[in-house]
Amino acid sequence: MGDSQVSTQEGPSVACPSPTKDKTDSTGDRGRKGLTARLRGTRSPRRPRLWFEVLLIGVSYWLYSLVRNAVPEQRTAALRNADWVWSFENTLGAGFEHSVNHAVNSVTWLIVSMNYYYATLHFIVTIGVLVWLFRSHPGRYAAARLVLFATTGVALLGYYLVPLAPPRLMTGGHFVDTVLVHHTWGSMASGNLKNMSNQYAAMPSMHIGWSLWCGLTIFALASVPWARVLGLLYPVATLVVIVSTANHFWLDAVGGVVCLGFGFAVAYVVYGTLPHRLARRVEPPRTPLRTRLVGLGTARGAGAAGRTGRRAPNSSDRSVPAPSASRTPAAETPGAPGRR
Repeated sequence: MGDSQVSTQEGPSVACPSPTKDKTDSTGDRGRKGLTARLRGTRSPRRPRLWFEVLLIGVSYWLYSLVRNAVPEQRTAALRNADWVWSFENTLGAGFEHSVNHAVNSVTWLIVSMNYYYATLHFIVTIGVLVWLFRSHPGRYAAARLVLFATTGVALLGYYLVPLAPPRLMTGGHFVDTVLVHHTWGSMASGNLKNMSNQYAAMPSMHIGWSLWCGLTIFALASVPWARVLGLLYPVATLVVIVSTANHFWLDAVGGVVCLGFGFAVAYVVYGTLPHRLARRVEPPRTPLRTRLVGLGTARGAGAAGRTGRRAPNSSDRSVPAPSASRTPAAETPGAPGRR
C-alpha cells in the first residue's frame, strides 16, 4: 500500500475588516464632515433679518456703554498716562494738538460746528452705513458688521488696561475744553452729561475706529466717484475734529486704527476673505441639474404608476426571465416509443 500524499494549497490570506475599526473610522469621517459643514455654514453669508439686526445693534451698544462706563475712572493713572503721551509726542516733534486746539477755538463758528460734529456724526454716519449695507449689500453686511463689532470689543480692553485722560482734562496742558467754553449741546464728554460717560477712556479713539470703518466701506463699495472721495475724507475730517476739540491725542487715533485692523482680521478668519470681496447679494442655494433631472424622472414615474395601478420600475429592479417549460425526452416518457 503506497504512501498517500496530502498536499495543502495555501492561497493568499484575505484580511477581514475589523468591525470595530470600520465603525470608528466611519464615525470619525462623519465627525470631520460635520465640522467642515459647520465651518462652511459659518463662512457662508446669510441674508440679514431687520428685527434681529436692530435688536443686536441696540443690545450691543448698550453693553458697550455699560462696560465702558463700568471701567474704574482711575484719575491719577489717567492723568499720569496723559502726561507721558504728551511728553512722548513732543519728543517726536509731533505735539501739535495744543496749537490746533487754540487756533480752531479762535474761530467760533468753526469750533462750534466741530463740537456738534463730534457729538452727532459719530453715530449718524455709522448707522447710515449699516443701513446702506443692509439694503444694498446684504451679502456683505454680516462680515462688515463683524468688523465693527470686533473693533469695538477690543477697544474695551484698551479702556481697561490704559486709562488715559483727554488733553482737555490735563492739569498742565493748558488745552481749551471747547464744549464748556462755547456751551455746545449734545456732547457727553463735558458739561452736565459728563457724569454719564467715562472721562478717562480716550485710548483708543473709537471716533477714528468707526469713521475709518465707514470711510473704507464706502470707498470699497460705492459706485459713485464723489461718494468714494467723501468716504476717504470722512476719517480725515474726524481726526481734525478730535484734535481741535481736545478730546484725543493723535496717538489715540493710532490706537483706533490698530483696533480696526484687529476687526478686519477677525472677519477674515470667519469668512475667509474681506467683506468687500464677498458677493453683493445672498443667492438661494441652487439644486444641481442632475439632482433636478432625477427628481423629475421619479415624479413622472410615480405619476405613471398611479395611473396604471402598478409600481413604477426603478433602477434596482432586475428583469428575471420566466422559466421555460422543460420537455421530457421521449425515451423517458411512459407509453412513448423509445430507443432500444
